[in-house]
Amino acid sequence: MLKYRRIEPSDDERIAEIIRANLEKAHLDIPGTAYFDPELDHLSAYYNSDPSGRVYFIALGDRDEVIGGVGVAEFDGIDDCAELQKLYLDDSAKGKGLGKALIQLAINWAASSGYKNLYLETHTGLAAALNLYEKTGFRQIEKPCPTTHGTMNRFYLKTLLHE
Repeated sequence: MLKYRRIEPSDDERIAEIIRANLEKAHLDIPGTAYFDPELDHLSAYYNSDPSGRVYFIALGDRDEVIGGVGVAEFDGIDDCAELQKLYLDDSAKGKGLGKALIQLAINWAASSGYKNLYLETHTGLAAALNLYEKTGFRQIEKPCPTTHGTMNRFYLKTLLHE
């Protein structure tokens, strides 16, 4: 079961460490990836600066330690769209369904915030992520517009249901 909360400044160092470790392992610690995002070391400031339009959820382990997270923020390339961002887990937390739970949390938050679509960009080198996105209903699309992460080469969209 997923334990989570919104990001706090005290989480910044650990979540940046998890993100960088994942990208290094996939040989994606290169320009054009989240590895070099200017806000990576201060994600709480970025996501908490507009709490109605963006959020970052921290996944917590058994001892309430930071084991991963997922973000959602506005995306200007598609109308009424948010972007699923920075979904990463510590290696110790992988294979337990937490990635799927974090995606569902992001989907629910985006839909309840009024977004009609959820976009994401990823890389063919992240095979487990590609599989997970497709299993959770994202469909591959053409690159919709120029993006910050120029190294990313797979683009997905999910239409959100509003009840």
